[in-house]
Amino acid sequence: MDQTAVRMKILLLGSHGQVGKELERQLSELDEVFAFPRPALDITDHQAVRETVGRIHPDLIVNAAAYTAVDLAETNPDYAHAVNAEGVANLANIALTESAWLIHFSTDYVFDGTKKRPYLETDSTNPINVYGASKLAGERAIVASNCDHLTFRTSWVIGKDGHNFAKTILRLASEQDSIKVINDQIGVPTTPSLIAKVTADAIRAFKVEKVWPKGVYHLSPQGASSWYEIAQTLLTFAESQQVLLKAGADDILAITTADYPAQAARPMNSLLDTEKLRSKLSFDLKHWRDDFLAMASDLIEG
Repeated sequence: MDQTAVRMKILLLGSHGQVGKELERQLSELDEVFAFPRPALDITDHQAVRETVGRIHPDLIVNAAAYTAVDLAETNPDYAHAVNAEGVANLANIALTESAWLIHFSTDYVFDGTKKRPYLETDSTNPINVYGASKLAGERAIVASNCDHLTFRTSWVIGKDGHNFAKTILRLASEQDSIKVINDQIGVPTTPSLIAKVTADAIRAFKVEKVWPKGVYHLSPQGASSWYEIAQTLLTFAESQQVLLKAGADDILAITTADYPAQAARPMNSLLDTEKLRSKLSFDLKHWRDDFLAMASDLIEG
């Protein structure tokens, strides 16, 4: 670490989620991290958050707390909005009062997925489900507060912790002779490890007084894929690691979104343009396959 780097206090919220756990691992190597899982500090409780921030006086508030059950949000819109919008508004207003930076994580679901190219930070938003609408409301609350902030929009988060697509595919492959996976939604898997690495890179810039301009940044690996290709990549790798499964990569059946109705509509294009982020990072973003397989190795070994 640069000897001229300043020491910073980091308040991490949502530390038991798949992104939060990885953030705690990596950010703890940088500075003093005060980590709170949701049961210990609910971001919708304005008074509790204000008291905690007032006691710790963090330089940075990193918010990994979110309601991420996309389909359930359709029947629980008030709760999704309470966490993803009202809770985030609490954090933003408190960050402004305390002169702390807020680092927040949003989603590609703020877009409708009709664009033919990767989405820019400046493209018009138009969420097509409750989850996306609640996350967009959180983004807007941050801007309205005028606090100093970095908002990282990510896509298709898949890690070794929590419930996610990779764990579901491995479970199904151990139970069934074949699996149906959607092939017409385009995006890339983003690992919590990459999200935490980017966050740490931004914080290192803070520490040497090279603060990134506040605003929204798109955060995902390079390349393009589909859920079908991701599943094939995962099971091919699992087979190479001698994982005993009933279904292999050749047993995955490609289906369309229309073949698999869900409560919440999904964007058909979730690709994010990351040029803005790459202009600030001190490292290169990997291709999604390299990032994903590193996570898959940890998942299988774990």
